[in-house]
This record gives sequence, C-alpha cells and structure tokens, in this order.
Amino acid sequence: MRVLCIGDIVGKPGRSALRQLLPALIERHGVDLVIANAENAAGGIGLTSETAKELLTLPVDLLTSGNHIWKYREVYPLLDAEPRLLRPLNYPDGAPGRGVTVVHKEGCPPVGVVNLVGRVFMDPVPCPFDAAEQALDQLAGAADVILVEIHAEATSEKRAIGHFLDGRVSAVYGTHTHVATADEEILGGGTGYISDIGMTGPYDSVIGMRKKEMIARLRTLRPVSFEVARQDVRLCGVLFDIDPQSGKARSVQRIREPLKP
Repeated sequence: MRVLCIGDIVGKPGRSALRQLLPALIERHGVDLVIANAENAAGGIGLTSETAKELLTLPVDLLTSGNHIWKYREVYPLLDAEPRLLRPLNYPDGAPGRGVTVVHKEGCPPVGVVNLVGRVFMDPVPCPFDAAEQALDQLAGAADVILVEIHAEATSEKRAIGHFLDGRVSAVYGTHTHVATADEEILGGGTGYISDIGMTGPYDSVIGMRKKEMIARLRTLRPVSFEVARQDVRLCGVLFDIDPQSGKARSVQRIREPLKP
C-alpha cells in the first residue's frame, strides 16, 4: 500500500496547494492513504476548527500536528471530538485529544498512526521514546502497518527515534523544521525513514514567512509581526510504499510538487 505524508501546511497558500495538487498526486502515484500535518494551517501558526474542517473536506484521511496545535483554544473541543485529528501523544495527562489512532479505510488494512513531539530545543514534554513504547502496546493486534510522525527540532533526536523503532513500525518521518532532508532510506529492520518531509507552502520565504520580517527579527532580536509569504508555493512530503502483510517499507520517495501560477 502507498501512504502519502504531507509536510506542515502553512497558511492559505499551503491549503491552496493541497486543494489544487492533491487529487492529481493521489491518482498519479496510486496513493491509498493521505496523512497531513496541519499545525500551521491557520495564518501560518496554529489550527482553528474552521480550518481543520476545511482540510478534512479534501482527500485527507488524517491530520497530525505538533507544538503549535495549542495556539487557538477554540480547537481544543475538536481535538476531543474529531477522530481524524491528532495532537502529539507525549503531552502531560489532561491534554485534550489523542496522539495515537487506527485508520480504517475501505480497501486498506488497518493503519496505526502515532504522533509524537520532540523535546530537544523544545518544551520539556514527557519522553517521546516512552510514549512510543506505550503506543505500540496499544496498537498490538490492531494494526500491522504503523507510521510514526516525530515533530521535532533536532535531527539527532529524530534519527534516534527512527532507530529505536526500526523493525517495529513501517515508517518514521519527521516534521516541524519546514526544510526537507535528503536522507530518506529504509533502515536495517525494514522501517522507512526520513528526518523531515518539508512544508506545504511558500518557499520564497523563511520557513513560510515573509523574508523581510524574519530577517529583521533575527538581526534586531526585537519582536516583529510575521506574515505568511505568497510566492513559489509547493506541496512537499514523502511517499511510503509498504508491504501490508509484513508491515515493512518497500520504498521511500520524497515528493515536491509546485503550484503553478
């Protein structure tokens, strides 16, 4: 089976790219399941209920997220109510929503998905390694195909998660930095891996935001109002081809599709 994982959707340009490019990508690559990170889909940071519902009208089977999911409190009830929306699993007890699920789609085997967040250069959340272990215990017997998204800053932490789970899950992929890495591979135990799948949004930018304001912020260290950029919009992600019987990855392919003006 083929699973398309889409990198962080950034603002309206990212949503437009998804709407216009995704159907053709699904047809061209024979995609069976689509997972998309939506934590920056509303104005470039955070997710609103309205935006989440908009994305779920598209051929997207599951939305994942990261540390920015908490920006808009109005989305909290949706995290509890909408089974197609995940937040990172390893937040303290009492956080709304869920971080692990099994996707049941006609024509596909059950697919387990685990959404983790890192803690190197990020908030001191509970251990993602322990959370991954707990998730695998929860998924035992429920799904042979399992994908793990690690939303993290440090490539070292992402690779460590990949090797920690090698042979036990179908794929591990990173999000959060908005910069795609060129290290896609199948690890020794048969797990597909890539450190970061990039972003779906404007690439004539600094990780999706207008260059002028981001440069000013980094040069002056003073607060600056950021605005989502508009030019050179692309849909980026990764395509995993997975053997549904063994749960092992057969191939890993980076996806970069430009939105034509």
